[in-house]
Amino acid sequence: MQTYIIFAEKLQENMEKYNFDEIIDRRGTGALKTDALKARYGRDDLMGLWVADMDFRTGDFITNALIKRCEKGIFGYTIPDEGYENSIINWVKNRHDWEIQKEWLSYIPGIVKGIAFCVLRYTNPGDKIIIQPPVYHPFRLVPQMHRREIVNNPLIEDQGKYRMDLEGLRKIIDKDCKILVLCNPHNPIGITWDKETLTELAQICYAHNILVVSDEIHSDMGIFGHKHLPFAAVSQEAAQNSITFMAPSKTFNIAGIVSSYSIVPNPEIRQSFYDFLHASELDEGTIFAYTATQAAYENGLDWMLQMLQYIERNVLFVDKYLKENIPQIRAIIPEASFLLWLDCRKLGLKQSELVSLFVDKAHLALNDGAMFGLGGEGFMRLNIGSPRVVLQQALEQLKKAVGISGTVLTYQISNCAFTDSVIVKNRMT
Repeated sequence: MQTYIIFAEKLQENMEKYNFDEIIDRRGTGALKTDALKARYGRDDLMGLWVADMDFRTGDFITNALIKRCEKGIFGYTIPDEGYENSIINWVKNRHDWEIQKEWLSYIPGIVKGIAFCVLRYTNPGDKIIIQPPVYHPFRLVPQMHRREIVNNPLIEDQGKYRMDLEGLRKIIDKDCKILVLCNPHNPIGITWDKETLTELAQICYAHNILVVSDEIHSDMGIFGHKHLPFAAVSQEAAQNSITFMAPSKTFNIAGIVSSYSIVPNPEIRQSFYDFLHASELDEGTIFAYTATQAAYENGLDWMLQMLQYIERNVLFVDKYLKENIPQIRAIIPEASFLLWLDCRKLGLKQSELVSLFVDKAHLALNDGAMFGLGGEGFMRLNIGSPRVVLQQALEQLKKAVGISGTVLTYQISNCAFTDSVIVKNRMT
């Protein structure tokens, strides 16, 4: 029997409690998750459980800060102030035990764009970019669209667990390899990489002069007791040979505000990269990006902890339902994020048939596992950042589509019972 650790934080009695069971209709708001269904899936009668934002209302500490800023009635050119910068420095220190300096920071207009900037700044057409599939698909698509060659260093799957193939990495490196794009924590599998793995990765890349670009957008989404380790914090070799991208966007559900930033400890790399950004004014954020980031990092801890507890329960809910109702589909329990990697290989379907099962029969919009590259066939990615009743409906539709016989169990949305052992552990942050 698998044991999971649920973190129940000791919160003040007068603290505001947030309602993650609230149903919010996002249709007609321009939300990619709902309003792009017809264009992306060929039909719009689907439950949107794909693109990586959550269906939870953003905390009032952010919306109130934005409203207060709007009440000024002037939206002129804006610079980041000391409060914005200090909020990032303090958050990274308190959450990730990484002491960063003000001069290491810069706003960037999105992490995928940041990866593209690194490709343009540090490589030439024909140079090679290393990725570790199955992985977030822009890691592959962005370099390819800029006429760079992708070199795959696939993760090794062993009995449902994944690890980096560091020996394989050593074998594929040649003089044309210039950048390795790291997903930390990993998307779509939800791995929080351990220090030993990251340290060895840093040694390999440093020895071969391969810049590590670390996408750490899910860094605050550790669940079940797993803790994120910033790549640049594991060793001097990592610090001196990396560019880190972070953002509050996934954690606080503000992706549309575009609040990303970069952290570059090495002064030479920092000067080179920030000169590139500054030359096109790519380092200049918006009023709302600065305001929302500061509000999230100064006042969002309680909301975040409650959200993570809800996500943990959602993971266990989906895992239990699949085991008892659709055993041909297995949830790989993530260590971070609200994205769930579903192993559907026991259904015995071709990838096109698998996608059709979800879309045309179950009327569910998930991400096709094949889009994440090598090792993605036979898988689908499920976004569980939704009210639990939504997930229950989705799973019941999937069960019907698969044609599993048996009684659908009734789940209490507010107080789920789990067959797996659950340890409730108090922790102060």
